[in-house]
Amino acid sequence: MTPRRVLAACALAAAAALFVALIFVPILFGASQFMFGGSVNGGCVDTSGAGAQPAEAGDAKSIPANYLDLYKKAGKDYGIPWNVLAGIGEVETGHGTSNAQGVHSGENYAGAGGPMQFLDPTFKSFAVDGNKDGKKDRYDPADAIPTAAAYLKHNGAPQRMKTAIFQYNHSWDYVNMVLAWAKRYGGGDFKVVQSNGVDCQDNDLPANASQLVQKIIAFALAQRGKPYVFGATGPDAWDCSSLVQAAYRAAGLGIPRTTFEQWPFGLKIPKGKEQPGDLVFFNSGPGTSADNPGHVGMVIGNGKMIVASCSACVPAIGVKTYKRPDWVGVTRPLASPTLKAKVGELAARQPGG
Repeated sequence: MTPRRVLAACALAAAAALFVALIFVPILFGASQFMFGGSVNGGCVDTSGAGAQPAEAGDAKSIPANYLDLYKKAGKDYGIPWNVLAGIGEVETGHGTSNAQGVHSGENYAGAGGPMQFLDPTFKSFAVDGNKDGKKDRYDPADAIPTAAAYLKHNGAPQRMKTAIFQYNHSWDYVNMVLAWAKRYGGGDFKVVQSNGVDCQDNDLPANASQLVQKIIAFALAQRGKPYVFGATGPDAWDCSSLVQAAYRAAGLGIPRTTFEQWPFGLKIPKGKEQPGDLVFFNSGPGTSADNPGHVGMVIGNGKMIVASCSACVPAIGVKTYKRPDWVGVTRPLASPTLKAKVGELAARQPGG
């Protein structure tokens, strides 16, 4: 191929790649926003009743009694609405009544088997011995149904139910069919919960915190649902350290930019003595250690922090527990020598200060 032809081929390849990016990237981004809750435009979502077990509707009488009992037990054990499990069982095999290949033995054309249609590797990864007989059999509904519940829970159910069902079978038509059956089986006004990453239960500011600390935390909470981008400094995306830096800046206080600089900046606080506004550090990320933590979040209270976790995390920025195995320690930026004078000055400006 001549140099001119090589250049032409490269140009065509680049143009084709750009066309694909322009067409498909917005589609994929939009789908990820729906699946993983990347937007806070709809406000917070109440997830407190996500795992509630609805009563039976009349259509539930068509479910074989042994399957109905198994759906209800697995739903209660895993906090998944039983009627969603029933919806999957209906769509997949008609609650095991289908005589198609792969339902009672063997596998279908896609390699799935059993009443809940698991691929063998997936079943082995999440298998539950539901009837405690010492076996985990994907063709036995007593094992397959609780395994389906465990798999849904692993993928975000019940708080992100649509996401979890999509992971079960990568089709939005499938999701809609499952939920249509779930609505028919469940009594009352059953509504599926699909969190956008902003849980209404996490909206309250800590009552025991000063107005200054509440202002810091309020800014950080307002960033929930935005994407995590390493190196980003807002306002549309953040990484872990830029989020806490911006939160303090919103209250008129300056702290260092990176996690590695933030760790030695504040006063070290013993675990168990942390207060709202303190920073919690973790031994995670490349090149980090217990003496050089690479990840940071901000304490809200009751064992929870507001944190920018990672680009693939659900949610990327949200309220999560900080009591995890890689938790290194706690610092209090407000008690650092650098900020003490400024904190006193800001406190004096408060009404009654």
